Amino acid sequence: MYLTRHATQGAPRWALDGTFLPPDFQLGLLLQLPASATGAFLDAMPRSEPASGPLVAPLESDHEIWASGVTYLKSREAREAESTVSDVYARVYNADRPELFFKSPGWRTVGHGQPIRVRADSRWNVPEPELTLVINAHQEIVGYVAGNDVSSRDIEGENPLYLPQAKVYRGSCAIGPGIVIASVDEQRDLPIDITILRGGAAAFTGSTRISRMKRTLDELAAYLCREIDFPRGAFLMTGSGIVPPHEFSMAPGDVVRITIGALTLENPVTA
Repeated sequence: MYLTRHATQGAPRWALDGTFLPPDFQLGLLLQLPASATGAFLDAMPRSEPASGPLVAPLESDHEIWASGVTYLKSREAREAESTVSDVYARVYNADRPELFFKSPGWRTVGHGQPIRVRADSRWNVPEPELTLVINAHQEIVGYVAGNDVSSRDIEGENPLYLPQAKVYRGSCAIGPGIVIASVDEQRDLPIDITILRGGAAAFTGSTRISRMKRTLDELAAYLCREIDFPRGAFLMTGSGIVPPHEFSMAPGDVVRITIGALTLENPVTA
């Protein structure tokens, strides 16, 4: 099952497998159901005409996107290399408790085809392709989207306390193109690929797999929900195992293409 959200003449509207759901359908209400009821509920929903209109981010304005850090060895090594306090990243990589931080509210998140940005006060900006979990109100993983945790690496590297500024700003969070309804077992070894196009040619490519993560998806979701309630569900980016070289930074005019499983999220880069 595949949920997409489309811009229409009225309010954005959800579609299931390419066909519009009723105008009053809300993802937040779906995510109040237990995982065992999700498929049957969607199957029973009436559908109308084929979906049309540009894709928008597949979440609602009151949803929250959180993110995990240093979940791959590659990420730990990159953070150690860029930081003046590198032992912080080694310690969190090996600790029982993962790094978790708030990334974006739904209303600030961009979708497939919409622009992401580089910070004006940063000289080193990179995309971070991440499997993004869809978690329901019962703390169960019910699906996934492709995510881009856009980051200013020089700001975080200067001081870890600058993490919110390095991670949270206009155009720093993209997810899409839609939600694949899938169990956690179906997500454990998905491939992740990224291509950054510059002038129509590939300026950087990389690939990894979810199975290379140090932490499990269930573990990350459980820590996120340990002391926070999400009555309408939440999204969790699970960290990046693909890191561009130190000399590479995104630039306005680039296009970032991220493929996770069957999903491809593509965003142009602006200033």
